[in-house]
Amino acid sequence: MQNTATPEPPRPEPVDTTTLIPDPHGALARLREAGPVHPVRYPDGQKAWLVTRYEDVRRALADDRLSLDRRHALPGNYRGFSLPPALDANLLNMDPPDHTRVRRLVVKAFTPGRVERMREPVTRIADDLLDAMEPHGRADLLDAYAGPLPIAVICDLLGVERADRHDFRAWTDAMLLPDPQRPHLAKEAVGNLLRFFTDLIATKRAHPGDDLLSDLIAVRDEAESGADGAQAGERDRLSEDELTSLAFLILFAGYENSVHLIANSVLILLDHPELWERLRADPALLPAAVEEFLRYEGPATLAIRRFPREDVKIGGVTVPAGETVLLSLASANRDPARFSDPDRINPHDGQIGHLALGHGIHYCLGAPLARLEAEIALASLVRRFPGLRLDVAREEVRRRPAIRTGGLISLPVAW
Repeated sequence: MQNTATPEPPRPEPVDTTTLIPDPHGALARLREAGPVHPVRYPDGQKAWLVTRYEDVRRALADDRLSLDRRHALPGNYRGFSLPPALDANLLNMDPPDHTRVRRLVVKAFTPGRVERMREPVTRIADDLLDAMEPHGRADLLDAYAGPLPIAVICDLLGVERADRHDFRAWTDAMLLPDPQRPHLAKEAVGNLLRFFTDLIATKRAHPGDDLLSDLIAVRDEAESGADGAQAGERDRLSEDELTSLAFLILFAGYENSVHLIANSVLILLDHPELWERLRADPALLPAAVEEFLRYEGPATLAIRRFPREDVKIGGVTVPAGETVLLSLASANRDPARFSDPDRINPHDGQIGHLALGHGIHYCLGAPLARLEAEIALASLVRRFPGLRLDVAREEVRRRPAIRTGGLISLPVAW
């Protein structure tokens, strides 16, 4: 019998990922127009599949055939962060049922109701940072405001003393944007983070506080001892590595998403002074504005990588089991098939459904907190510094040379 199935077209040559960095939105628009899925190649030779269109990205984010667990990657096909087991056993590497079990233990800390009760302390942190900035007349907003604010909020949540917070940004930045001339710095940062959280957990175990980390330690230790019965212990058990990894992820992701969301949003406002004035006149517009900032220039350009458990067809292209799938949140959020006039920013359009914080069971755990921090950070800044302006030429504002994050390197401002 003659085979009538339509053959897939021959695979094109992989796109060099470095070509996406100088103009990511322009490059992604061209790829999205050319097709829904493209092979790409990193400078070190690693290959992956890049998904560009909204509907395909949204479906893939919720597709349980696409695993976050690196054990489903083909041998030698993927090389990511080199983390020790005590930091690697986190939600970004887990599928159900482990993902369900671990996420259940921490999700209550980030419900909208509990996060809303943090509004006053977050506002106080923002005002303290602006008080320290104000006499100087100029600052790098990342160093003075957008970075310290989420670090302070997450550290308060975990119960980290103020004296122990100063190195977190340097450590996380060294991991996310390693210096090719000094590769040892990334390894040292990982070691520093591991030692810090190991010591912190030991201290909290000996002297519990009124904080999320003390609560998680109590859950782990009670389950381990069987204090709540065998059934509850199995349901809520955390290994020591999972406990350490969870504390690490809360800090790492809580900082990374929020710092880039705040800085990107401020730059958008400086690029659109009419919007700055509208928010000054009507702060009630801020929640809608933050949603539009997330869509237009979200904190991450890619979702966490996936590995198909079996051959999977995405956008008509068959991706073999074990190969790496990259879901472009930045491209999906500017897909004209989903959003009208997607390269223009307008919080009044009421366009909802962006994927900046994910979709499905891996939707960003701290999304309510990230939104709250951005709203407060922008409201306080617009109110306190109505004449804020860039302190360098616009073309001198540079983004990180990476395809994973849309973050800025610095944001010099004056007032």
